[in-house]
Amino acid sequence: QVQLVESGGGSVQPGGSLRLSCAASGRIFSIGVMGWYRQALGDQRELVATITSDGRTNYADSIKGRFTISRDNAKKMVYLQMNSLKPEDTAVYYCNGMVRSTALTQYLSYWGQGTQVTVSS
Repeated sequence: QVQLVESGGGSVQPGGSLRLSCAASGRIFSIGVMGWYRQALGDQRELVATITSDGRTNYADSIKGRFTISRDNAKKMVYLQMNSLKPEDTAVYYCNGMVRSTALTQYLSYWGQGTQVTVSS
């Protein structure tokens, strides 16, 4: 009933840039915090950045100053602009959203399917 779909992943050389997008759809009443997480091969999923509905942001120390999270509430979209990419940024990137559907009164956590980002020369 609620779906999050990421796009924009791919392969890039070190120092390059990518922009990830995540679209929320379905029977959505409202969306709270949205965020990006990543999981490298063999590692646990980790927080990259979050953004509240009123635009407050939080970033992992490893990407501060290089990545920027933003959202468009009207379009139900969240974005991650990634600059100065490093090989250690290689991972599957997942979109997450706290969503209240029209059928429920509480917010539930939803995840996208993930998009691969590979940084390599």
